[in-house]
Amino acid sequence: MKPFKILLFFVAIITSAVLVTASSKPVVKSNSTPGKGFAVIELFTSEGCSSCPSADAVVAKIQKEDLEQPVYILAYHVDYWNRLGWRDVFSNAAFSKRQYQYANWIKGSSVYTPQIVVNGRKEFIGSKEGTLRNAITSGEKKASSAQLALSDLKIEGGKVGFMYYAEGIKDNTNLVYAIVQRNAQTKVEAGENSGRTLSHVQIVRELQNITLNGKGSGNTNINLPKGLNTHELEVIAFLQNQADGEIIAAYKTNLEAVKIAMAK
Repeated sequence: MKPFKILLFFVAIITSAVLVTASSKPVVKSNSTPGKGFAVIELFTSEGCSSCPSADAVVAKIQKEDLEQPVYILAYHVDYWNRLGWRDVFSNAAFSKRQYQYANWIKGSSVYTPQIVVNGRKEFIGSKEGTLRNAITSGEKKASSAQLALSDLKIEGGKVGFMYYAEGIKDNTNLVYAIVQRNAQTKVEAGENSGRTLSHVQIVRELQNITLNGKGSGNTNINLPKGLNTHELEVIAFLQNQADGEIIAAYKTNLEAVKIAMAK
C-alpha cells in the first residue's frame, strides 16, 4: 500500500470516530466512501415543457438503479415556464436562479429545459441517457478532493436539524443542502403537457446554502414540506466551489432512517 493511501485510510478512521463520539444519537451514514468518486446529478425541468417528461424518465431509471451507489439526484422545477399556461406546483424562482448561475459558471452554457448538470461542471440535454451514464461513470472514477458527513440529524418543529463536518475545503466553498421528495405525480390540465399525468422523481422541495469560509463544521436546519411522510423524503448535501461551480463532495440520507435513529 502506498504512503498516501495509508494516510487517507487513517484519516477516514479518525473522521468516523469523531462523528460517532460527537453525537448523542446514532450517526446516519451515507453510502459514499471517503476519497472515492461520486456523481451529483442536477436536472432543471418543468411540467410546462413538453420535452421534459423524457428527461424525468431517464433520471427515474437512474434513481432505481443507483440506490446504493454514490449518485445524488436533484430535480429543480424552474418557474419561467409558468407564464405559458400551466403553473408547476413544484416550481420555485430560486431554482431558476440556480440554473442561471450555472450559465455563468460553465462557459458556453445556456438556460434551457430539460438540462442536466453533473458535479457542477458538465452540462447537456437532460434526455440524453448515454451522455448521463458516461458522466456518472466519469464522476465515480475521479477521486473526491474533500469529504462531507452529517450527524445529529433531528426532526422537530417542522424542520430537520443537523451537524455538518467537511474536510479538504477552501475559503470559497459553500455547503448546499436540500430536502428532496423521492416521487410524485401530477395531472397537468393546461400548457404543452395538457391532459398528461406526469411522474417525477427526486424533486427539490427546499434548498439552502451556507458559505463555510474555511470552517469545517457547524450546525444548521432546513424546513420540511408540509403534508409529506418521512419515508418520502431525503436530505442531500454537497460542497460546491463558488468560483466555478465544481462539486467536490456529497452526502445523502433518507429521513425515515433519521426518524428510526431518533427513536432508539
